Amino acid sequence: MSENQKVWKPTEEAKGKATQLRLFAALLWVGAIVAQVAAIIMLRKQSENFMAWVIGLIVVDLILAIIGSMLWKKSNRLDPASEKNGFLFFMQSQLGVVVAVIAFLPLVIVILTNKNISGKQKAILGSIAGIAMVIAGISGADFNPPSVEKYTEETNLVEALTGTNNVYYTKGGGKYHIYEDCYTIRNSDRLNGTVAEAHAYETKVVIVSAL
Repeated sequence: MSENQKVWKPTEEAKGKATQLRLFAALLWVGAIVAQVAAIIMLRKQSENFMAWVIGLIVVDLILAIIGSMLWKKSNRLDPASEKNGFLFFMQSQLGVVVAVIAFLPLVIVILTNKNISGKQKAILGSIAGIAMVIAGISGADFNPPSVEKYTEETNLVEALTGTNNVYYTKGGGKYHIYEDCYTIRNSDRLNGTVAEAHAYETKVVIVSAL
């Protein structure tokens, strides 16, 4: 990034929405961990139908972990981390993977080390919990994480091509466009604003087209 480039900053609206999404994600992740703790308690008590209870709690754990990760990744699209600090960037971008491990690995360990259940029960519960952890981890991973640097590059590209930080987009659209008469939005209700404002609507890709 050159010294003359303007560093991209999220709008206040985007930052506020991102904060709300992160709060909801955190609450869902806490719920997932609580479900895991409940499953461990049921496993140790071995009350009637404990296997059904443990499997049910694993499913609840998985659902909460996935939804939390979806919200977290959505918040990062609105207010991304900077790549300057590699560790913090990784943690913010891939926190869903970290939470997936926290929300399932202790349960997997308890299942596999429990001496009061049969080998068959260990195989069934261990497999279900392990598969759930993998699914939650994949769902929580961001394979193309956004960053301040990427958004800054987009902003400067738009300014270099058009001479101004102004793009066109539609509500619910997945992309923004640098030309108002781009054929894909020509007949749509268009909004326009800066790259930061476009990302507040969760748009992603610059379309360089005047057709």
